[in-house]
Amino acid sequence: MATNENLPPNVIKQLAKELKNLDETPPEGIKVGVNDDDFSTIYADIEGPAGTPYENGVFRMKLILTHDFPHSPPKGYFLTRIFHPNIASNGEICVNALKKDWNPSLGLRHVLMVVRCLLIEPFPESALNEQAGKMLLDNYDEYARHARLYTSIHAKPKPKLKTGVISESTTALNVGQTNTSLCNVDQKTAISGVTPLQQPSPLAPTVNIVKGGNSLDQPLAPGSTADTAVSGSAAPPLVTLKKEAGLHKLPADKKKIDARKKSLKRL
Repeated sequence: MATNENLPPNVIKQLAKELKNLDETPPEGIKVGVNDDDFSTIYADIEGPAGTPYENGVFRMKLILTHDFPHSPPKGYFLTRIFHPNIASNGEICVNALKKDWNPSLGLRHVLMVVRCLLIEPFPESALNEQAGKMLLDNYDEYARHARLYTSIHAKPKPKLKTGVISESTTALNVGQTNTSLCNVDQKTAISGVTPLQQPSPLAPTVNIVKGGNSLDQPLAPGSTADTAVSGSAAPPLVTLKKEAGLHKLPADKKKIDARKKSLKRL
């Protein structure tokens, strides 16, 4: 179970229960993630509601819980840049559910649903982004054009948030390290093992010639020579070996002749 110095154990237990519920039955268009080691920061990906300038966008936000939560409301921030009257340039969210309308009995589900509803129905009267608020009141089409532009540039789908409350980070980390080490072994093998084997050694022809030297003791076919028997640069070494083989035979022939002379003398 995750722990956090800023939150009392009973609050952590309650949050764990609520996060599990959000993970199993998430609100429409909202996916929640959390750092298992620190429940004081809750992350959420909010899909832009259909029919709004934020459609087809995915907006990441976070809720930061204070040390006296739930008596004090969490602070909400958009991490994805967005053109919206109630969201400041630094991502701070202005919504009554996180301010004067906060109630300790309100859960995270309610807060997240209110924030998503804010994308459907902004409140320009309490604007943190004055440009967006004024544009929304004066010229909605211009406001919508700006919002769609921001959405297309900044609100592209992001890597999925880690979900679940029971920590599996250690196991995941170990698996990641194992995979990394295996990749390193493969790379080392490719560098020091496989690559040299695929490249023929300059000495290979000479080695092959020496191993096949026994075939030179056998007579060549009529009309053929040592040069025609082997093609390429290997021919000169073969001729040399042929000559050397002939020299080795001379002493044996001489012994045979001497033996015949001795036998004739005896007769």
